[in-house]
Amino acid sequence: MDWWQKLKRNGPAKFGAILLLVFYLMVLLADVVAPYSPYASQPDGSLLPPTQVYWRSPQGQFLGPHVYPTTQGAVDLDTGDRPINVDFSQPSPIRLFARGDQYRLFRLSLPLPTRASFSDPQFQEVTVFPGIEGDRHLFGAVGEGQWNLLGTDEQARDQFSRLVHGGRISLSVGLVGILISFPLGLLVGGISGYFGGMTDAILMRLVEVLMTIPSIYLLVALAAVLPTELTSTQRFLLIVLITSFVGWAGIARVIRGEVLSLREREYVQAARAMGGRSLYIILRHVLPQTASYVIISATLSVPGFILAEAVLSLIGLGIQQPDPSWGNMLSLATNASILTLQPWLVWSPAILIVLTVLSFNLLGDGLRDALDPRNLRPNSEIAEEI
Repeated sequence: MDWWQKLKRNGPAKFGAILLLVFYLMVLLADVVAPYSPYASQPDGSLLPPTQVYWRSPQGQFLGPHVYPTTQGAVDLDTGDRPINVDFSQPSPIRLFARGDQYRLFRLSLPLPTRASFSDPQFQEVTVFPGIEGDRHLFGAVGEGQWNLLGTDEQARDQFSRLVHGGRISLSVGLVGILISFPLGLLVGGISGYFGGMTDAILMRLVEVLMTIPSIYLLVALAAVLPTELTSTQRFLLIVLITSFVGWAGIARVIRGEVLSLREREYVQAARAMGGRSLYIILRHVLPQTASYVIISATLSVPGFILAEAVLSLIGLGIQQPDPSWGNMLSLATNASILTLQPWLVWSPAILIVLTVLSFNLLGDGLRDALDPRNLRPNSEIAEEI
């Protein structure tokens, strides 16, 4: 466990791991963490700034943390300003684990294809787990007022709630992507490096062809021809499949190079002499020796999938409204009026994307340093050699 001790002493890697753990816990418990539904609009509440928290009433009486009902007034035709109206007659105290919208925690449903046709795909939603019903939220305002921690968007929806729920797509797309692409790359690279010869030549030519395809242009082209009636879940799965299809070639080529050297090791030769089947030897003796590289590469590959989804959603070819993702939330906030008057709508998804990508890179660098075979040797052995 020397690598674990090295990883724990790596400050930036520890910071990245803790931040990712917080993010994934938040999106896993999004129904509890988010105070409101990501689809619910507030009456006359579009483009509100972050709600101000008060501690005293206008008369100076101490009430504890509370907010007041806030709405946008009519647009002033002369100046173009929209005044904010605050109803100071209805204080709404802020509470932890306040009651709010009903939800089903951990509800899981999968879209299963009912007809195999790329031009006209059809899916049927099948509920795998109905979820746990509840109405408690991590925080919220009790009363008529609403606590919009990061303000509201153009449709008067709570920005913080949409960020938390949107993270489910933006954070899971990378994990699902590597679960699809890495096993395929490992298997193809292992078979190619183990057998060599004509098998190696054919598989590597296929890999080289895939590596020459510019992935972002392929994503844009394929996403543009998807039927418009697809739901966000169906689009999510298709985006993951597309990104995984173009993402496995690089890992296959690297694994092939490592397997070329591993296949001549004594334990592999012994397994052959004992009559072990080729596929068994590859899966049992060869590929496990590449585990350290695979872990590091997978950690560093997740940001690529996240950025691909964000770019597609940003240009309108990914997850569609009203379903939230960090990419399409950026897309909604890119017009000039929002950039100048409501910049928090741009900052919040952009900062989360940057922090997530940075955290994965820091964790990947830490794993690379900790799992490097040259760094795993005890100091006593190095001292003896010197």
